[in-house]
Amino acid sequence: MTFEELALHPALLKAIAESGYKTPTPIQEQAIPEALSGRDLMASAQTGTGKTAAFILPALQRLQRSHAPSAGRARGPRVLVLTPTRELAQQVTDAASRYGRHMRVRTGAVVGGMPYPPQNRLLSQPLDILVATPGRLLDHMKCGRVDFSRLEILVLDEADRMLDMGFIHAVEQIAAATPASRQTLLFSATLEGNIAALAKRLLRDPKRIEITPPQTRHEQIDQRLHHADDVAHKHRLLAHHLADAALGKAIVFTATKRGADRLAKSLHAQGHAAAALHGNMNQNARNRTIAGLRGGAVRLVVATDVAARGIDVSGITHIINFDLPRTAADYVHRIGRTGRAGHAGIAISFVTPDDFQQVREIERFTGHAIPSHVIPGLEPSRGPRRQTPREQSGRPRRFGGNDRGRGFPRKGPARPSNG
Repeated sequence: MTFEELALHPALLKAIAESGYKTPTPIQEQAIPEALSGRDLMASAQTGTGKTAAFILPALQRLQRSHAPSAGRARGPRVLVLTPTRELAQQVTDAASRYGRHMRVRTGAVVGGMPYPPQNRLLSQPLDILVATPGRLLDHMKCGRVDFSRLEILVLDEADRMLDMGFIHAVEQIAAATPASRQTLLFSATLEGNIAALAKRLLRDPKRIEITPPQTRHEQIDQRLHHADDVAHKHRLLAHHLADAALGKAIVFTATKRGADRLAKSLHAQGHAAAALHGNMNQNARNRTIAGLRGGAVRLVVATDVAARGIDVSGITHIINFDLPRTAADYVHRIGRTGRAGHAGIAISFVTPDDFQQVREIERFTGHAIPSHVIPGLEPSRGPRRQTPREQSGRPRRFGGNDRGRGFPRKGPARPSNG
């Protein structure tokens, strides 16, 4: 199938061609016609599958072919896209500008970590597409700055992540303030559990599209485990891999913001072009880090999960899990930063003896056993910790206890955060 067969507007086809795309991805091929029909949609799509274009292109087509509903002096957005993080909001905003370059479309974003005055001015002007993180948008709504009377389309991007980050109540409050006649498009890595319940509350007879299952093998990514005795052993393993000439750009994941800062400073002191990326940094600093990674000024980004959400940078050859992620789904998201657009990638995880259960959960989730690798001279002094009766019975081991101080947070409800 070609983009022309999707009956897209000539202005959009021109922008798509200029972007270098020739054929739609599976999620675009299935989602765009349904979205163009005006039907509500819930779609399962992994990061890197072209899902942003799957909702931005239909939204732009609707803006091009229809006039804004008359609502007095209303100036609010006609399309609202909710995203879990600032980086993903920027990615969506960039996509809307890129595909709408030959259209008269006004796009803006309101996200946490940025000054309020420019956002106040943005919301006071006529707007076609608004991209927002739930927390900051709710702040503006409470101050009476947001007018949804013209809203035609509501998009929930990475809805599963928004729920994981504690934004479910904010999302529902925002949706409740929009017209009941709106079209709602929900995109998520999974459509089960809480996502299905949310869709039932917010969507009307949605078309369900599942392109890939949540368990994915990432065949193009070489996944490896390295057993480490302790943090000092992890540092030695990291130094070995960073000396590999095959490593181009890499993201090193840590469990905490403080850990990201410490490791980035240590790597920079060793002569590496390294920078941190986490939620305590202001937006300008985060933008500089990502721009540096894209441009080559930064070779290593040391990041937390929330901050790395939405990073789409070509040329990332390695993902290194200095600390294992909190959930198996986060592992899949992390390694998905490499091996994109048909290129091969390498994902390396450092695991201590106490990480046994987390590794098993990741392998169950992905359906893929991760092979262990040993570097001569850096062998661990002991193997994986033996399973306890609780773990053998299939009951997950509680985080905490001996894990405290090792960089693993206690289980519990996530606090709302804009990353």
